[in-house]
Amino acid sequence: MISGIKTWADNNLKGDRVIWAVVFALSLVSILVVYSSIGTLAYRRMVSPERLIITHTMHVIIGLVAMWLAHRVDYRYYSGLSKIGLWISVPLLIFTFTNGVTLNDAARWIQIPVINTSFQPSDFAGLALIVNLASMLAKRQQNIGDIKESLIPILFWCGTICGLIALTNLSTAILLLLTCMLIMFIGRVPARYLAMLMFVGVLFGALGLKYGVRAETAMHRITAFIEGDELPFQARHARIAVASGGITGKGPGNSDQRNILPHPYSDFIFAIIIEEYGLIGGVTIVLLYLILLHRGMKAAYKSERAFGGLLSAGLSFDLVCQALVNMGVVVGLGPITGQPLPLISMGGTSMVFSGLAIGIILSVSRGEQEDFVTQSDSAGRRISTNKIASKAA
Repeated sequence: MISGIKTWADNNLKGDRVIWAVVFALSLVSILVVYSSIGTLAYRRMVSPERLIITHTMHVIIGLVAMWLAHRVDYRYYSGLSKIGLWISVPLLIFTFTNGVTLNDAARWIQIPVINTSFQPSDFAGLALIVNLASMLAKRQQNIGDIKESLIPILFWCGTICGLIALTNLSTAILLLLTCMLIMFIGRVPARYLAMLMFVGVLFGALGLKYGVRAETAMHRITAFIEGDELPFQARHARIAVASGGITGKGPGNSDQRNILPHPYSDFIFAIIIEEYGLIGGVTIVLLYLILLHRGMKAAYKSERAFGGLLSAGLSFDLVCQALVNMGVVVGLGPITGQPLPLISMGGTSMVFSGLAIGIILSVSRGEQEDFVTQSDSAGRRISTNKIASKAA
């Protein structure tokens, strides 16, 4: 049986095996902790917790299927798809700003009428921008200093997408801008152009704060964090959860703050992890994300194509940076942002697009492994041919 499972994994789970293991581990943690923290949500919706956890488990499975499908596709095909994705993102983000549905106290979603499911366009737009930026930089490596050919298209798309996202989700726009700057830095873009991107980001961020739907909330949270006179309700109870967890935690299902914290199944799920599993559980989760970052950067380092390297680095940094921001908020290292914990927090859109991002990273590592095997096989054939020729001589 074990040999059969190994054979199936060898044939179907290509790419970096460590990334696969990390994702499966985080998915299991997600199901356990979400089930522990949805009691209040189930009561408000007047449904059983089992119904909610079945829905969440289906979202986890859909995310894993999306990851598997994405990793089966040659990552080079995503270059063309990302251009289409960017053009689709613009009207979606504008529609979200003008007619978005409010969920979890934020209007960041679009309701899909036929299947009655909410969709967060900022996740789709962010993925499309990262892929397209990696593609643009890879194609312009020879004339990376050309303002007209290289800088203007980059600044246009980064400014447009980040600015539109900032209207409804300022923290996501900031993280996406930082990811774009990292990709440009790795792509050998001159420092003065990075400064120009920062200027564009600050400009559009200011416009987002002025005209966005969450401007007042964002400013209040930033001010409260800087001044530190009085902790917001969420931050106070998140720290209580962290402090009461101790080294080993209270045990699965024994959290007290899950019935007090707003959104303990999404924004503050890391607080529940520490309360129930203690410092050991919290450190384990941090290590899993750092391993994911390391393996994603390793795939970027090993990639012989500029597009694959920039793509893997950008996507892995974006995912892990979002996770670190979420965990930093819980332990008091930053203002409240509303960022979910990738691969763990409850939410279908986040699960699907996190799965797609990791699937693309796996596609990059899979492509490099196959190229290595092909090159090794070709070298082996050449050696064998030379031996036969020498014997014949």
